[in-house]
Amino acid sequence: MSSTGIRVATLDDIPVGQGIAIDKAVAGTDDDIALLRDDDGSIYALNDTCTHEVASLAEGWVEGGYVECPMHSSKFCLKSGEVQCLPATENAHPHRLEVRDGEVYLFPNEAP
Repeated sequence: MSSTGIRVATLDDIPVGQGIAIDKAVAGTDDDIALLRDDDGSIYALNDTCTHEVASLAEGWVEGGYVECPMHSSKFCLKSGEVQCLPATENAHPHRLEVRDGEVYLFPNEAP
């Protein structure tokens, strides 16, 4: 992996309050990666698949530091991936990101 990260998106690619999925083949990870843009404009990266059931967190609701799964409303902290409510009981895996000149760089499997 590059010490400069992998360029995966621009800020304009990720609407505020939403997410996009980066294919695991691009990220070099076991799961797709959800890039999630909080309502304050901050960007976070978590494994895309909800830990409760197969659903994309990139398709969930992003607000107030959390992403809510679109299937059963499990909630995860954007910063740590820590699960906030049932039915999920396992944390989502976070990944480090850097934003440079409006471009988003992913550091797969590195802690934020």
